[in-house]
Amino acid sequence: MAFLCRLARRWSHFHGLSALSPASVGGTSSLNLHRLEEDSLPGGRFSVLGYTLTHCRWIQTEASETVEVDLKRLDGKDTGIVEVLMCRQKARNALGRVFVAQMKALVSSLQSDSAVRVVVFRSLVPGVFCAGADLKERAEMNQSESDLFVHSLRSLMTEIALLPMPTVAAVDGFALGGGLELALACDLRTAAFSAQMGLIETTRGLLPGAGGSQRLPRAVGFALAKELIFTGKKVDGQRAVEIGLVNRATEQSPDGDAAYKEALILAREILPQAPIAVRMAKEAMNRGMEVDITSGMAIERMCYARVIPTKDRQEGMAAFLEKRPPRYIGE
Repeated sequence: MAFLCRLARRWSHFHGLSALSPASVGGTSSLNLHRLEEDSLPGGRFSVLGYTLTHCRWIQTEASETVEVDLKRLDGKDTGIVEVLMCRQKARNALGRVFVAQMKALVSSLQSDSAVRVVVFRSLVPGVFCAGADLKERAEMNQSESDLFVHSLRSLMTEIALLPMPTVAAVDGFALGGGLELALACDLRTAAFSAQMGLIETTRGLLPGAGGSQRLPRAVGFALAKELIFTGKKVDGQRAVEIGLVNRATEQSPDGDAAYKEALILAREILPQAPIAVRMAKEAMNRGMEVDITSGMAIERMCYARVIPTKDRQEGMAAFLEKRPPRYIGE
């Protein structure tokens, strides 16, 4: 048992999970680490079966860290929807070391989770989605440390973009710099009209360094992306939906969560569809947009071939013939 605890601690520390307290991983609405199976860990490095991190003695430094990013699995009719909760209150979800480490750990845990059909990224900090880089932390880094951290940040955005299931960013407030880059790494975006979004790095003597210079042109077009990045201009939710930066926008609610509610509506529209087909459609589009049309057609053919033998494909055909709603199981 002691060996397993040491092993779990070593794995959790390496992947940034030391920032999560036992209480934060023990609840039903938090990251599910109650059974760490080999196929759920990156690279299958460790297999810690039947034990939880809460069974181990957490050293004081681990327990004292605050939770800045958490995970919530919805249930009932929303089973299959998972929310990534950004809750770094004092720093407005700024992308600091702990925040990024916890986010990377949570995203990694979702990669091979076939039970997850849609992921919604939302903020629990009123008036802000993500304020971007933690400039106080960045100011204390030397050039080498800064380069390594930006590389880690870029890697995080890539990992979000590569999640196999659809992802939705609910922008209920400011999404600036790295905050907008995080939203751009998601497949879909919703926003409140009052939200403010922009890649403002040029106003700080920088340029977008976590994928923004590549993903914004793909979202809004080349010329407009150049204008927004060159000027550091911010746009509100209403303008964002007009230019294609977000999929849906709505008036802010009294509770300040209009974009989240719209994201939940969107997630519920995806939820009934065949999950393997949805994942393969995402892969076909994401990979296809990077190549010429002929290569894209070949990618589509490969993805299509992967859904043919599934039980869900058979269920879809049977439901159509029997004139009833399909019941997909993700197999």
